Amino acid sequence: MAEEALELTVGERTVRLSHPDKVYFPERGFTKYDLARYYLAVADGIVRALKDRPTTMERYPDGVEGESFFQKRAPKNLPAWIPTGRIAFPSGRYADEICPNEAAAVLWAANLGCLTFHPWPVRRTDTEHPDELRIDLDPQPGTGYAEAVRAALGLREVLDGLGLIGWPKTSGGRGLHVFVPIAPRWTFVQVRRAAIAVARELERRSPKEITTAWWKEERGAKVFVDYNQTARDRTIASAYSVRPRPHAPVSAPLTWDEVAGDAVPEDFDLATMPARFEAVGDLHAGMEDRPCGLEAALELADRDEREHGLGDLPYPPEHPKMKGEPKRVQPSRARKEPPPSG
Repeated sequence: MAEEALELTVGERTVRLSHPDKVYFPERGFTKYDLARYYLAVADGIVRALKDRPTTMERYPDGVEGESFFQKRAPKNLPAWIPTGRIAFPSGRYADEICPNEAAAVLWAANLGCLTFHPWPVRRTDTEHPDELRIDLDPQPGTGYAEAVRAALGLREVLDGLGLIGWPKTSGGRGLHVFVPIAPRWTFVQVRRAAIAVARELERRSPKEITTAWWKEERGAKVFVDYNQTARDRTIASAYSVRPRPHAPVSAPLTWDEVAGDAVPEDFDLATMPARFEAVGDLHAGMEDRPCGLEAALELADRDEREHGLGDLPYPPEHPKMKGEPKRVQPSRARKEPPPSG
C-alpha cells in the first residue's frame, strides 16, 4: 500500500510530502519523493539561484504526462515562513510571488508538483531594476545543441568585449542560457535594449548561424537569440530546475570549458545531477559577487541606432505597445503600403 504522506526535516522546518510514491516521470519511474530528494541534494545551488527572487511555479500535480499550469500568485496556504515579493505585470496589475529563500521552501513547492522554478531577474527588495541580464540561445528547426554551443562561444567573445561576464547553463532542452550578473541600476527597458545590442553584434559576426528575427518565418535554420526573455514578466528556468520532459533533464550550470568540450544536455538529469553537485558544487556560486555594468552595451545600442538605424524590436504579443516599437505584424500578413499618390 502506497504511503499517504511523509514528513521531511529540512533544516529547522518540517515539510509534509503527500503521496510520495506518485510517479512524476513514467518513462524513468521517478516519483515525487525522487523529485524531493533531488532538490535536497542540490539545495545550496537552487536556493542561491532563487533567493529573494519572486518566482513563478511551473506545476505538474499529476506528473509530466498530466495537466500543467504556471502559478504566479502565491497560494493561499503559503506557510508564513516563505516570503513573497510583489511584482508588477506589464498591464499594471500586481502579484505577490513566492521567494524560495531556503531548501524547505523549494521542497514545499515540489510537494505541489512544481518541477521548474521561474525566478524573475530581480530581488524582492527592488523589483524594478534587474540584477541579471539573461540571454537565451534557442536553436531553431534544423539546428541543435552543437549550434547553440558555437553561438555561446561567440557570445562569450561579444560579452568580453563589452566588459560583461557570462555564466552558462544548459536549458534542459537543446539550447543554452547565459546569465550576466549586473548592478541593479537599469530598468527592464534598458536591460532589454542592452540584450538587443548584444544579440545584434553576435548576429553581425555570424549572420549565417545567428538570428534576432522575432518572427519564426524569418529565422531559418539558425540559433535565435531571444532578446524578449529580458522583457518584464518573461522568465527563464532557474539553474538546477527540473524540466518537464520524459527523461527528467535539469538545467545544469557549466564551465566555459565544458561548453566548449563534450558535455551534452543528456548528461544532466534528476538521477545524475546529485553526484555531479557533490563532486563540483555550485558552479555559479560566485556569480553574484561580480556584478557588471551595462554602459558599453547601451553605448553599442545607441551606436546601432545612430549609425545603422537599428531601433527597437517587437515585444511579446501580450505586452503593451511600447514607445518606438515597430509594428507587431507577421511579415507574411502585413499589408503592403499603398503607393504614394500623384
